Amino acid sequence: MHTIFELQQLIEKAIETTEYPNHPARLYEPIRYIMSLGGKRIRPVLLLLSSELFNDDVTIAIDGALAIETFHNFTLIHDDIMDKAPLRRGKDTVHIKWGENNAILSGDVMMVEANKHLTKLNIDILKAALDCFNVTAQGVCEGQQLDMEFEQRTDVTIAEYINMIRLKTAVLVGGSMKLGAIIGGAAEKDADLLYDFGVNFGIAFQLQDDILDVYGDPLKFGKQVGGDIISNKQTFLLLKLKELASPEDLGQLETLTFTTDYPTKIQAITQLYNQYNVRELAATEMQRSLDIAFSSLESVEISIDRKKELTQLAESLINRES
Repeated sequence: MHTIFELQQLIEKAIETTEYPNHPARLYEPIRYIMSLGGKRIRPVLLLLSSELFNDDVTIAIDGALAIETFHNFTLIHDDIMDKAPLRRGKDTVHIKWGENNAILSGDVMMVEANKHLTKLNIDILKAALDCFNVTAQGVCEGQQLDMEFEQRTDVTIAEYINMIRLKTAVLVGGSMKLGAIIGGAAEKDADLLYDFGVNFGIAFQLQDDILDVYGDPLKFGKQVGGDIISNKQTFLLLKLKELASPEDLGQLETLTFTTDYPTKIQAITQLYNQYNVRELAATEMQRSLDIAFSSLESVEISIDRKKELTQLAESLINRES
């Protein structure tokens, strides 16, 4: 079994050696650019780990890992356009460097490139792999659509929010793991259990991100603490506050929605979160998803020792400070 670092190195090498056409240059340069920006490569690592649970030859899953990472970065290009984001991992976003139309088209080609990677998989598992990938990709797009719609609504429920993050974030984690299991030759039951692990872990991961956005150490978090509060983003914390707050506090919250005094806004809403123990309630919900996730992982019919790297990675991610 490989370590997490070794798997990350395998992925980086595969990305570096992936060749794209040279012309038209403005179509393919953005792809090389965003794929080279780095990151933790969590999704392809999870795919390789899942494959290696069932097959010692991890190289058979490299093209699947490249497909997932290419698709993920394709979604980032389009998300950044929709969010009008100027930076991605501390660098100019693709639409800032090349323009929106160019970014859209380059993103479209990345979806094609992802499918080209998948077609290199063993023919015996190709249909199952494509089915898994397509369901995953469609779910991510559905989640993004719901997220955009929530920006225009004031009546979003917690159940709707959990479903949205399941689709937008968690399904890609689960899909990566199921795809890896399929490539590795897992039984259908075990592949489905890894999918369940990934989805529930992904939900817990996003809930942790909601908490860190308010309570994280700004030196470790990697982005502005309180950013969700400033942008009035519908998060578990905000929705739970709306559910619990008194009419008077709801009135204060409504007034704060429109203020541009951001330090005061962050401080006041954080105080409301503290008053209603929202952080603790979010942590409880996160732990509930984690418990479901690790129960699924425990049921996968592989020795505990082979699951060690996956378990350690999951624990390090959920205990992160950034």
